[in-house]
Amino acid sequence: MSKNVKSVIDEFHQAVNMTSKELEAWLDTDESQSVGQKDGDDESIGHKSGRHIIELLDKKDDYSDDDLSHMKKVVSYVHRHSAQQPSGDVKHTRWYYSLKNWGHDPLK
Repeated sequence: MSKNVKSVIDEFHQAVNMTSKELEAWLDTDESQSVGQKDGDDESIGHKSGRHIIELLDKKDDYSDDDLSHMKKVVSYVHRHSAQQPSGDVKHTRWYYSLKNWGHDPLK
């Protein structure tokens, strides 16, 4: 495994702080399904990403180029969205719900 690939995988696992079971349970909630941009269908981009993240967490290794590309996208989203944290209690905000869809629980 190249150093760059290892770096992508490590950054992904730092950004995603939810287990596959936690993320799967979250994606089944109304809150999870209430946020995100929808790209022409009923499921938001973040919700689809969450399902892909579960697959990546369960996979452990032997990642495809598509998997590595998605890992980079997740890391970018989590870093960018985390920087936009609203003030006050965030537990019931769209910001919090969106980050959780991408596998990151900022309250952990």
